[in-house]
Amino acid sequence: MEQQKSYPERKSPRAKWHNYNGGEYFVTICTQNREHFFGEIINGEMHLSEIGAWADEQLRNISSHYPYAEMPLWVVMPNHIHTIVIIDGTQTPVRTMCTSSLRGNESVNKRMQTISYKRGLLSTTIGGLKRAVTRFANQNNIPFAWQTRFHDHIVRNQNEMNHIADYIENNVAQWGADVFGNNQPPCL
Repeated sequence: MEQQKSYPERKSPRAKWHNYNGGEYFVTICTQNREHFFGEIINGEMHLSEIGAWADEQLRNISSHYPYAEMPLWVVMPNHIHTIVIIDGTQTPVRTMCTSSLRGNESVNKRMQTISYKRGLLSTTIGGLKRAVTRFANQNNIPFAWQTRFHDHIVRNQNEMNHIADYIENNVAQWGADVFGNNQPPCL
């Protein structure tokens, strides 16, 4: 009899008191090892690579794929993306069954379905964005990889939102002081 593979439970970095199916978030998504896949900043301007331009387009059109999600502001940097994500929790998305590429493996299918239903709408949206960019890279033979997970901050008030918006809008100009540009601790 074939032995079942045991997967360890990963500790979630998400707030246990929040379900992520509604709200406003400041999200940072990093590339693996903070490699400059998305382009370079030259003379204070971000010059997007082919994959950086694709990521920017996906951010611009996120609501067409996830009608409950809006990204009113974002910046694509050489090795990460910052965005504000607004999730409208009153809209009920259509959840599709998650199936494994290993046809006939019921235990894997059940596990994947369980994970899918536990995920909040924020994780679903960011996961979809990451998949779309990765798929584009693979289809176009562009070397690319994301760092696992992403960092989110629940925006609690208008003052915080204004501070975050200023940070995003000035991120390219502040690149020299940016923690992601100066080999500081990696993204989550």
